[in-house]
Amino acid sequence: MNKDKEIYGIDVSKKVLDVYNQCSGHLQFTNDERGFKLLLKKLPKESLVVMEATGYYHYRIAQYLHKKGVIVSVVNPLSVKRFIQMKLAKVKTDKSDAKAICEYGMLNEVPLYNALTDIQAECLQLFSLLDNYLKQSTATKNKLRGEESLGKPSKVVYSSLKRNEKHLNKEIAMIEERLLELVKQEQQEQLTLLKSIPGMGVKTALFLIVLTDGFNKFDNARQLCSYVGITPTIRQSGSSVRGKSRISKVGNRKLRNLLFLCAFSACKHNKGCRELYERIVAKGKSKKLALIAVSNKLLKQAFAIVKSGLPYDENFVSKLA
Repeated sequence: MNKDKEIYGIDVSKKVLDVYNQCSGHLQFTNDERGFKLLLKKLPKESLVVMEATGYYHYRIAQYLHKKGVIVSVVNPLSVKRFIQMKLAKVKTDKSDAKAICEYGMLNEVPLYNALTDIQAECLQLFSLLDNYLKQSTATKNKLRGEESLGKPSKVVYSSLKRNEKHLNKEIAMIEERLLELVKQEQQEQLTLLKSIPGMGVKTALFLIVLTDGFNKFDNARQLCSYVGITPTIRQSGSSVRGKSRISKVGNRKLRNLLFLCAFSACKHNKGCRELYERIVAKGKSKKLALIAVSNKLLKQAFAIVKSGLPYDENFVSKLA
């Protein structure tokens, strides 16, 4: 498939698109509507555009090109990283990354991009906006604590921070309400099933549904856990290297953080998670390791419940057990 097409590799950043093709070389466009139109003019009819999955930034350009009839592939950034390491590349720039992505697309069979629905696209944009507001809210709260620790905070600064905090809280509530409304339109049943899991918060359930395209992106729970980045990596070699096992952390950081927070509640109210947590701690392992294991179990419970269509049952026993 790839041999019949002109391959364009795109390194996507927040503001810029670095594009590389063997014939045209390196090109650069702004990551906005104007830049998308200019890029489209440069692409021949028989072309394949390859880009990494870079959080929220790649969705807009992938959606735009797909709707314009361009064949697009969104690849796992870890695969490209390993490809660059195999080449022993010493230079790491946006330009070199675009070239590496192009070469990766030429040498490998890459998956084709499936366009998001309008609701999915809006949800992702809302999650991006929500993430920004939450960061601003955290920064504002930290500044308020700093002012309060002074004993006699400046009235002007303090009142300004309070107004900003109130505004951010209002915006966050509006976004979460809109997200809930959108997900209910397409995935009300999945949302109800996920909310039946003790410890699974509404925000985490929403995020899971949107990012996994209603759990359609994965064939099994192991793939989902790898995507989130909470699967352990083993560091052993010969008799001398005996590193500690760690989670991979190559997946979606936001979802991983949300699951970790849910794990605290799941340890108290979710029978399976509580038993797992107590068993790991009883072996002398750290509580953090136990919470990571609980996060993994929560994710597996979510996958099994959505795929089966059955709500959470603490007495359920798998037929494979």
